[in-house]
Amino acid sequence: MKTVLFICTHNSARSQMAEAFLNALCGDKFKAESAGITPTGINPYVARVMVEIGIPLVGHRSKSVTEFQGRTFNYVVTVCDLTREECPFFPGEIEMNKSFADPSSFTGTEEEIIAKVRAVRDEIKEWIDKTFCKETAVENEDALAGMRELLK
Repeated sequence: MKTVLFICTHNSARSQMAEAFLNALCGDKFKAESAGITPTGINPYVARVMVEIGIPLVGHRSKSVTEFQGRTFNYVVTVCDLTREECPFFPGEIEMNKSFADPSSFTGTEEEIIAKVRAVRDEIKEWIDKTFCKETAVENEDALAGMRELLK
């Protein structure tokens, strides 16, 4: 089983959703965990929109990247640009970055904020499915070799 660490600034939204989606959608191939540079609590809007689709964040908590120091992962994925710049090095066979909008920065009415969080949730789900779960995804050895070449 391949291991994946998703990292974002607060481990309150994007990395939590990525971890939950990877474990729910293709947990037979991957074990996902998540962490933040400066962890806070789980964003309540994120918890709410994940429950809506049947993937509650029960048992999840915001974790610091320091909890994972000394461990090696097959994939280390930053899910925001700021984290990519500030993140300490984590050894991984493949390092990836995919930036998503930060739900903690959303403003507006509660309905507007929820709609924006749902959009990010759906974008993360689609990216996780396409990148890790589909036949052409990273677990395919040919795709892995191609990714290694691109990252050189």
